[in-house]
Amino acid sequence: MADMRRPKIDKVTVNIGLGEGGQRLLKAEDIMTKVTGQKPVRTTAKKTIQAFEIKKGEPVGCMVTLRKDAAKKFLKSALAIKDNMLNDSQFDKSGNFSLGIEEHTDFPNMQYDPEVGIFGMDVTVVLKRPGYRIGKRKIGLRKLPRNHRLSKEDAIAFVKEEFGVEVA
Repeated sequence: MADMRRPKIDKVTVNIGLGEGGQRLLKAEDIMTKVTGQKPVRTTAKKTIQAFEIKKGEPVGCMVTLRKDAAKKFLKSALAIKDNMLNDSQFDKSGNFSLGIEEHTDFPNMQYDPEVGIFGMDVTVVLKRPGYRIGKRKIGLRKLPRNHRLSKEDAIAFVKEEFGVEVA
């Protein structure tokens, strides 16, 4: 495959959504730092939901964006937790995919602590090809040609080749 056609990982976003702030959020941020090796950013509520006692602007979770080698390293360990198996429905038509990790204790070197509890996380992987910047730059903005866009099939082939993952 030509270098300009070979997909690569743009970013991996790891998210823990709690629906509440306070001490539990601090514990989740600590877990996120240990798992990813990067300091998380707090996410806030977009709107008020009275039934769940959530107010707009209140912190409700945390997230980390990983790029380059850190993204690849984290993704290898996350896919190993899922036994290197993904479902076809986890990929979207643009070639991105998501997976959920039920317990942070599945990661290597993470022990269960009754005071902390168990946190699950969502992992979203964005793939791109070299040259995608033409659709995002400020000067000389162009539309990305249809034949250069990533498809679901391209993403599945990349994940199989790069990480040895089976897609059912």
